[in-house]
Amino acid sequence: MRVLRLWSIHPRYLDRKGLGANWREGLLAQAVLLGRTKGWRNHPQLKRFKEHPAPIAAIGFFLLKVHEEATRRGYNYNLSKLVEPAEDVQRAEITVGQLRYEAEILMERLMRRAPRKYEELLEMAKEPGFPEPHPMFTVVDGDMEQWESGYWKSQTD
Repeated sequence: MRVLRLWSIHPRYLDRKGLGANWREGLLAQAVLLGRTKGWRNHPQLKRFKEHPAPIAAIGFFLLKVHEEATRRGYNYNLSKLVEPAEDVQRAEITVGQLRYEAEILMERLMRRAPRKYEELLEMAKEPGFPEPHPMFTVVDGDMEQWESGYWKSQTD
């Protein structure tokens, strides 16, 4: 079963495969928010975008930051696919527990598929403030999000 993952952690932590997947799944989220697809409409990760005062601008900002990271690395993501590539939006809240959970999941994946990136992240993890959120989010106290329950159990590589 394939599941949607819109990473709440900063895109710089993602390996090439993770960054590309985040881009594609962000574009899928944009299509869902625009009503252009019948699937994924009730996916729990979309809640934070659906509840945003400007959902299309929010996913546009999210994707713009992924695009910026891809460009920094020399990848060529098609910016014209963004309906509203907002330069700034109201930040959504993300819990510190969610960020830590996502960092753990990413580390587990990188250990298997991208050992160099894994080693790089081990060094970053020693820095204060690790992990930083995606610029779309502001960090608040709290545990892992409720919608994560069992989420990764169903995921396959």
